[in-house]
Amino acid sequence: MIRKGLTGGSFKLLSEDDIDKIHQTAMRVIEEVGFEINSELALGLFAGAGAWVDEKKRRVRLPREKALELIRMAPSEVKLCGKDKKHDILLGGNRVYTGTGGTALYIYEPNTDKKRLATLRDLKHIAKLVDRLDNIHLFMLPTYPNNIPAKQVDANRFFAGLDNTTKHVMGGVYTPDGVKQVIRMAEIVAGSPAALRERPLISMITCSISPLKMDGQYGDMLIVISKSGIPVVCPAEPLCGATSPITLAGNLVIQTVDSLMGVMLAQIANPGTPAIMGSVASSTDLRDLKYLAGSVEMGLLNAAGAQMAQFYKLPFYATGGMTDSKVLDAQSGYESAVTNLLCALAGANFIHDAAGLMEFALTVCYEKFVIDNEILGMVMRAVEGIAVNDDTLAFNLIKKVGPGGNFITAKHTRRFMRREHYYTDLSDRNSREEWEAKGSKRTWERATKQARELIANHQYSLPPPVRQRVLSEIPGIVD
Repeated sequence: MIRKGLTGGSFKLLSEDDIDKIHQTAMRVIEEVGFEINSELALGLFAGAGAWVDEKKRRVRLPREKALELIRMAPSEVKLCGKDKKHDILLGGNRVYTGTGGTALYIYEPNTDKKRLATLRDLKHIAKLVDRLDNIHLFMLPTYPNNIPAKQVDANRFFAGLDNTTKHVMGGVYTPDGVKQVIRMAEIVAGSPAALRERPLISMITCSISPLKMDGQYGDMLIVISKSGIPVVCPAEPLCGATSPITLAGNLVIQTVDSLMGVMLAQIANPGTPAIMGSVASSTDLRDLKYLAGSVEMGLLNAAGAQMAQFYKLPFYATGGMTDSKVLDAQSGYESAVTNLLCALAGANFIHDAAGLMEFALTVCYEKFVIDNEILGMVMRAVEGIAVNDDTLAFNLIKKVGPGGNFITAKHTRRFMRREHYYTDLSDRNSREEWEAKGSKRTWERATKQARELIANHQYSLPPPVRQRVLSEIPGIVD
């Protein structure tokens, strides 16, 4: 049974009063402190929209009434489509979906306990793998192809996704030309520009720089993406004690402002742009100022961020599921599980980085995608919660069976066994004798076998005429 788009929100980390205090402080920052904008196009758009602009400092401030007006222009729901309609998702409210993420430079191989540089071939194989992992609902491009020239990376990354998975493809972009190439590619795959806007097969990510700053090139690209009508994610990555206050509440203020400024710019550029509020907020190891990806505080920050997005009635892109471990060990499991679970129970709409990432988001591992798919199945079962009704309370059955009986052969058991319980594909639940008879395989060894089989048996690629048209019209794609 595939569980996706389930309603979360049972975990409410922030009270209504907490949410209001964070909101009021964020509005004060937007109104009194301002935001540094290093894009001339963005500065001009903000000025035209009624913002106060200090051109010398490149700083923009907005009255809170204007800020809220712009935020309200953004749709409260954003549709992200797969090439197969069964993979369509609707972000918004408390509905929960999970996906991959990151732009990892390395691949970890547990059989050698070493890592190596990721290639374009790895990205294609991971797309094939994720296409077959049911608890990962969206494919966000997770690796950087180190063997491709930088100016060709955008087109090749998105083509690797579109050509190897039927799920929605999301990714970061690096150059203005790359943005245009990727949009044109997606239009070819969708059938036309209008068809792509009707069923967006791709979405893009542009990040603010915490605290309170927008890069010139990313500001320009955000405007281009918004004007194209493609869904755009506007995340920020404030780190406690480094690029935000050390307190989680202070971090949430920075996170809220940084992301909302991207959402507002998207609305000024093109009112109604499908913009997604986003967070990659986490904590910092103050002993050496190292970014931490597996801390429980990351889970708390992103769970609280989901509540702030719900307050603004915006879809939310959360971060969870990563680990700081360098190997597939207990740490890699418990860190991934805790942050994913916190975000999901809070009703985060799309938990990115939910599968595959390790070592401070520098590395991915084929086996970890499979292991995390298992974790996410359990997480989504937790989101589903416990259904309480006459049928599930089963009084008549309890009365029939009576004291000392059993429920093994009851029709009720057969009817509910797979709906009520998550059945694992990877976890070992055999006796020790059975486990030893099957070779005493560790989790990662079972995951290796499953990953290889799923990739080898993968059948999907773009239809030949579509592939050929993309290859002929988009320069620099490595087939």
